Amino acid sequence: MLYGVTLARAARCFATSPAIVSDSGCVTYAALRERVDRLAAQFLSNGLKPGDRLGMLLLNCPEFIEIILACARTGIIAVPLNTRYARAEVDAVVADCEPKAIIRHSALPEPSKRARWEVVLDQEPIEGRAEELSAPFHDPDAVFGLFYTSGTTGRAKGVMLTHRNLLANTMACLPVFHMRPGSCHLHAAPMFHLADFPGMLLALASGGCQATIPRFDAEAFCSTVARRRVSVTVLIPTMINFLTLYPRLGDYDLSSLELMVYGGSPIAPEVLKRAREKFPGTKFMQGYGMTEASPILTLLLDEHHTPERMLSCGRPPFGVEVKVMRPDGETTDIGEAGEIAGRGANVMKGYWNQPEATAQAIRNGWLHTGDIGMQDEEGFFYLVDRSKDMIVTGGENVYSTEVEAALYAHPAIREAAVIGIPDPQWGELVTACVVVKDDAAVTDKDLMEFCRERLANYKIPRRVVFYSGELPKSGTGKILKRALREPFWEGRARRVG
Repeated sequence: MLYGVTLARAARCFATSPAIVSDSGCVTYAALRERVDRLAAQFLSNGLKPGDRLGMLLLNCPEFIEIILACARTGIIAVPLNTRYARAEVDAVVADCEPKAIIRHSALPEPSKRARWEVVLDQEPIEGRAEELSAPFHDPDAVFGLFYTSGTTGRAKGVMLTHRNLLANTMACLPVFHMRPGSCHLHAAPMFHLADFPGMLLALASGGCQATIPRFDAEAFCSTVARRRVSVTVLIPTMINFLTLYPRLGDYDLSSLELMVYGGSPIAPEVLKRAREKFPGTKFMQGYGMTEASPILTLLLDEHHTPERMLSCGRPPFGVEVKVMRPDGETTDIGEAGEIAGRGANVMKGYWNQPEATAQAIRNGWLHTGDIGMQDEEGFFYLVDRSKDMIVTGGENVYSTEVEAALYAHPAIREAAVIGIPDPQWGELVTACVVVKDDAAVTDKDLMEFCRERLANYKIPRRVVFYSGELPKSGTGKILKRALREPFWEGRARRVG
């Protein structure tokens, strides 16, 4: 279905417009359709059929887009894998979904279990004859792809997203994504993840073109934006933070950048403030959601980035319902914290081979996010914290994002994450894990006093742990608080105080 409403349509409406630009040149929409059809024919000639899984272990590249579209053309289920997975993690996903084929880059781990057909994309071409193809696959409720969650808690789960799920998300976001013929979307965040993945479909739907960089790097990002005249990109807050601190940022002409979408984790107001100063002609939009929602649940538009709304994650786009629930399933009152839940055509079909986890996540038609939030009188939602990141100290609840926002306001801080560690007196102790800028010096007492001016006494970090380099992150750039907590909670049956 997605092939017909995205690439096939674009090839008719924007045949001579650029679809993909790279160092190899420009591929028009008409040429992209021919390339995808040949690729799809090659998949079928190698024994793949609708419903078979095709594993993708690839860095960001134009071929990623072509493979995804060839899967949509044939009904083969795409399985994009996290490029930061260790071999054991790759093996676990392969064992779970049993792909018939695997296409990977030689620099990334080779699965222990061989697939029926394997291709090392940077070493061998994939070609086929398009005349061998039958009509495009069309089943709106068929699984389009398995998108494995990052595994920050327990076993990674394969999120089953259908053609209808992803189309619903595309239609919800299209009016506000600033894409049109002549626009250029840069894939700088990992394409395997749902934070960036929808950019492919949005560009196709609007007739815009796409560019890629293999991995996020401040210099590569800036040079590509300047060279390709990039107009739209999606970044994780940690990437935006690094950009604002990049000393050569002013050397590049970044004036073409019309919209920067951020999401994947909350952003500290101080980081966003710096970003708006560094990119004065760029609009900012926050997307909040999760893989299971394809992924958007709410959007905070640029015009809503006011002092009163700065901490909001926005309102649901058309076609998506969101509410805040109490533990008994009732809707909370305005301003009352509870679990955020959503429903709509964008909500996943379920978890691959995990019916119990599916039943736990989707209850009475609502997708339960596990995130704690609240809603105001005008329908704006506020993400208070991830439920698993809440700290209980001395009977008081402390939400880590509020403490992190205070820490990021300190001029010496490059990165910060707040966790709870066990304490015999208080149950849990508020602990700050920080990375200091190279040219700065600060003590734990300095940071505690800085927070004291901004936070209630019980929220102030009682311990500060300094890290060198950067804090541990998932493949999408999220800080792995589980990895930060682990040394403190090792050997304990309970992970709360």
